[in-house]
Amino acid sequence: MKSLFIIKAGSTHACTAGRLGDFEQWIIDGLGGLRCPVRVADAVHGEHLPDPGECAGAVVTGSHAMVTDELPWSLAIERWIAGLLEACVPFLGICYGHQLLGRAAGGEVGYHPLGREVGTVEVDLTPEAREDRLFGGVPGHFFAHATHAQSVLRLPPGAVRLAGNPYEPNHAFRVGPCAWGVQFHPEYTREVMAEYVMEDFRRLQAEGRDVEALLAGIGETPGAARVLTNFASLACRAT
Repeated sequence: MKSLFIIKAGSTHACTAGRLGDFEQWIIDGLGGLRCPVRVADAVHGEHLPDPGECAGAVVTGSHAMVTDELPWSLAIERWIAGLLEACVPFLGICYGHQLLGRAAGGEVGYHPLGREVGTVEVDLTPEAREDRLFGGVPGHFFAHATHAQSVLRLPPGAVRLAGNPYEPNHAFRVGPCAWGVQFHPEYTREVMAEYVMEDFRRLQAEGRDVEALLAGIGETPGAARVLTNFASLACRAT
């Protein structure tokens, strides 16, 4: 039986991991009950990236790295994503993974001109998302957790924009029939988002952000979370 692979592109803060777990566990929890096995490959530490034929689907996690640093392990994931696209393997990139998908398919990634987006933010689906399998059951206007300094500044040729907001127009897009990127974090819980704001407290203050307001604005995000359960259903359907 094929497996759903989670490609680990980094780890959360050590204290957060000690209390709440790490990226891959949040994703596994968010995927819900699966009809196929789940395997984790830690790309940062050189673990083997699976052949497309082994994959029922693949998820690339977020990271504290920057895509434009072009670290060797990051470039390896980017090349690997290109192979998944050719093989039509269901793929979901989250935050860093979203940006890697953008680059692998020919888009542009860089620092957002307005700076960091952080906290629980409002996101709107585009008309094209109404018929998209990943966003089935997701409201047209929903809340999502976000923390990113870089973005997909230019979508790949032929990509379909699926969600955005006034700050970040490319919060979600699709390449081909079954590869998606989401800049927001469907795997984050309210507690995880609060941890990230607190970890960045001093930097956010230095940037002139109202950190208390950011913390007060953190809420539940069931619409965003639906993305993961939808992906689990479509990725494991054929196994």
